[in-house]
Amino acid sequence: MAFLNDNYLKLRAGYLFPEIGRRVNAFCEQDPAGKARLIRCGIGDVTEPLPAAAVEALRDAAAELGHRETFRGYGPEQGYPFLRAAIAGEYRQRGLDVADDEVFVSDGSKCDCGNILDILGPQNRIGIPDPVYPVYVDTNVMAGHTGEADAHGAYAGLHYLAGDAANGFVPPPPAAGEPPLDVAYLCFPNNPTGAVATREQLAAWVAYAVEHDTLLLFDAAYEAYIQDPALPRSIYEIPRAREVAIEFRSFSKNGGFTGVRCGFTIVPRTLTARAADGSRHPLHALWNRRMSTKFNGVSYPVQRAAEALYTTAGKAQVAALIAHYMGNAAILRNAAAGAGLRVFGGENAPYIWAQTPAGTDSWTFFDRLLREQNVVITPGSGFGRAGEGWFRISAFNSRANVEEVARRLAKVL
Repeated sequence: MAFLNDNYLKLRAGYLFPEIGRRVNAFCEQDPAGKARLIRCGIGDVTEPLPAAAVEALRDAAAELGHRETFRGYGPEQGYPFLRAAIAGEYRQRGLDVADDEVFVSDGSKCDCGNILDILGPQNRIGIPDPVYPVYVDTNVMAGHTGEADAHGAYAGLHYLAGDAANGFVPPPPAAGEPPLDVAYLCFPNNPTGAVATREQLAAWVAYAVEHDTLLLFDAAYEAYIQDPALPRSIYEIPRAREVAIEFRSFSKNGGFTGVRCGFTIVPRTLTARAADGSRHPLHALWNRRMSTKFNGVSYPVQRAAEALYTTAGKAQVAALIAHYMGNAAILRNAAAGAGLRVFGGENAPYIWAQTPAGTDSWTFFDRLLREQNVVITPGSGFGRAGEGWFRISAFNSRANVEEVARRLAKVL
């Protein structure tokens, strides 16, 4: 008899986005006219074409594979040297100390945020922002790092770092006297709230990590959307961060690679963690072994396409994509604020985080907006109990759709 990984049975009824899909499908079956008017501003999937530089690189690399002289088989699991060098070079141009071999290319930051748990033990005291991207919570549940969930969906064994309007949805480190965290997830620009930590706020987290020997898992998938030059775009802009932090990045949103699949993780050689016997070991070597054993690498054409984003033409095309989506964000933010809602995000991130009308819970408002205005948003409670009473609007859409959504929001609020 085969036995299950019982940790999967602890997961809540449904992952957020499949549940959204289920409700939207049910609505479309019941209301064909509404289906025809449906505009999706829920899931954070891009809509605009790939940058031309990436398309050209994909085409040329695929053509190479059609000739014996330029054919390539298995590539390095950690990523081809040309892409690792381009990524590390971009960091160094910003004055940050990242070596080529500290870059590990993958098929996306979502995957790496979950896979990193392969090299971390179950005894860690883990800090999870609330609200936040559900993958951080669910992958810890799957890995056996939690107990059961309570009636509010909070899992025993996780320490929830509450974000709210008072702290601008940037939770501070635990107060003095609280049991220290062994691992803490940070996500800036934040998904779902669009909040971005200041240099001082990140410095406080790095200082906490240095003092308490805490590993910071820093998800910077949306860093390219930061418009304010005073805001840090990498955890490594903070002194001593290389001693305590792993950084996750993605090409999904800046380069439109959600369907192409490519991201990367930075694991500094200076970063160590404790074994059960108290000895310290470098995480770089362990992550390298994990990648070599359980991952075959990203395809050659995709890595050439990612490399093309670092060319002069590629950078200009990425900037144009970001300008388009941030223009959408401004329209949506202004529409929600103009309707009298309390609004965060949309200024340095492609997400708008708005408070539901008084007395309306997140899923009720989701259903109401779907039914009355045929618009799909994301209910805040799906990102954690601190997200109840809020909802997320994604700016990833065409300009025409965004302008129409802004008009519809004004009608329902």
